[in-house]
Amino acid sequence: MRGRKPLRKDEWAIVLDFLAHGHHGMERSQPVAYVVGENYFSLLEVIVKDDVHLKLGDRVYIGDGKRDVVKYIRKRIRPDELTAAARDELEDMVTEMVMKNEKKFIDFFNRAGSITTRLHQLELLPGIGKKHLWAIIEARKEKPFESFEDIKKRVPLLPHPEKMVVRRILDEMGEEEKYRLFVPKFEREKERRFR
Repeated sequence: MRGRKPLRKDEWAIVLDFLAHGHHGMERSQPVAYVVGENYFSLLEVIVKDDVHLKLGDRVYIGDGKRDVVKYIRKRIRPDELTAAARDELEDMVTEMVMKNEKKFIDFFNRAGSITTRLHQLELLPGIGKKHLWAIIEARKEKPFESFEDIKKRVPLLPHPEKMVVRRILDEMGEEEKYRLFVPKFEREKERRFR
């Protein structure tokens, strides 16, 4: 399979919602959780081992090794396939993950480059136009950014950079975005295989 990028998979995920008896679309009743991956923000429906009860915010292992809580990953899902409760929690959980991994996102501000001759990666963040783009580039030439707070101080009139990142991640979770910064585009296995 030459030319194909390696599949980027999350090892750990955070619980957005837990249904002890599953949902009506399942063939048989079994515990199910809706989770968001810590690194690539994968939205997944996972089947949970019997007699395990999860709560909002629990961290569960979903990698290829031995799993203690998750039986298997049932499927990758879109944001509109989440339960209402999971959708309500999604933005807060993503915000928390962004703040916990601040360095990763600050590195993005320090290293982002051009996508095309007319489009820069930074411009994909909501609220960044040409003025903010050039202000960020000039500020990072002087000295790399060290935190979201540092960006706010050194780039005049820039709205909250952490909120821009969160908004972009949420947008990329849908399947419409052409360019990806933080959430890899995933093809659905069945659709790819049978088309």
